[in-house]
Formats: sequence, C-alpha cells, structure tokens
Amino acid sequence: MAVDTINLIQAFILGFTIGISAALVPGPMMLATISISLKKGWKTGLYVFGGHSIVETSLFLLIIMGLSTVLIKDMLPYIAIIGGLVMVLFGAFIISRAKEASTIDINASASKFDVTNGPVYAGIVTSALNPTLLLWWLTAGSAIILQQYMLGIYAVIAFVIGHWIADLGFLVFVSSSFSKGKDFLSTRTHKWLIYICGVFLIFIGVFFLVEHNSFL
Repeated sequence: MAVDTINLIQAFILGFTIGISAALVPGPMMLATISISLKKGWKTGLYVFGGHSIVETSLFLLIIMGLSTVLIKDMLPYIAIIGGLVMVLFGAFIISRAKEASTIDINASASKFDVTNGPVYAGIVTSALNPTLLLWWLTAGSAIILQQYMLGIYAVIAFVIGHWIADLGFLVFVSSSFSKGKDFLSTRTHKWLIYICGVFLIFIGVFFLVEHNSFL
C-alpha cells in the first residue's frame, strides 16, 4: 500500500501529540521514573522507556495481527471517523484534567512510589498494569493504529516513531531534571502545555471527521 509524504507527516505528528499529551498527565510511569532517577541518574528514562516500549510493541502487534485480516479498504472512512471522535473526546478529557494535573505535588507522590526491581521492570509493570493505558490502546488506540495501517505500513511506523520519540524524550527529560535536583515544570507551564496538547488533539480529531466524512 502506497502512502504519500503528507500522510506520513500527519501520522508522525499524531503519534507525537498523543505520546506527549498522555505523558504530561502524571501517572505511575512518570512517578516510577522520578523515584528511580533520584538514585540512578538521568539514564533511568532510557531504561523505563525500554520496558514501556516492550509492552506497547506487543499491543501494536496484537492490534494489527488480530484485526487487520478482517479489514477492507472501504472501512477506512469509518475507522477514521471513530478515531476522530475518540481524539476529540480524549482532547477534551486532557483539557479537563489540566488544572488538577498541574497542581499535583509530583515530588511527594514520587517519594511514595518505591521501585526496587530496576527501571526496565518499572517500565513494563507501570505500562502493563495501567488500566488507562490498556483501555486507550484497546479502544481509541486500536482505531487510530488500524486507520494508519489502512493507509500503509509506513504510516504505522511513522505513527509509532512519533509516539516513541515523545515518550523517550519526555522520560529522559524527567529523569535528567530530577537526578540533577531541578524543578520539573512550573505549575503555569505544565498547565498550559496540557491545554495546548488537548486543543491540538481536538483539532486533529475534527480534521479526521471533516476529511473522511465526504467519503461516506
């Protein structure tokens, strides 16, 4: 299946935006990264990402192998619309959590998050046992991955690369900041970054709806 450059760029941006949006909302993986980085330094982010990517790779393969065999090209507009609707809802959810997420005492929360089995293990466990992450990939994530798959395997690769660059960059940023005793992000900056990501996700979702609605 051929895919043009615009679709690849769109897939990359979508993957990156989803990755950074989810990462900005404090969760088990971020707290584990902070806790371990205080003892083991900035490389913690690399190893936590390694564990996280193992889980996500498994999910990606399950989604593609489990559902791609029953897809036909005519289903692409419907898949895109489902993905678009979910992106709008996810963006709205991110915006609704912006104020709450930016006021969480991350240092205090991380200090209670005791990790003793290493950063790779932490990345695997905090991903595999995170119900929010699993629910996302089994619903909205599946629709988006399959939409990219219908455009071509290179679109899937571009999406995954964008997503993982966001994950890796953010986790290394977090581990580097805390291992050096620096502040993570100011409350104001954190809140506005979440707002921006949420709005951008809604924009992409609306774009999908408008672009593919004419094909139905």
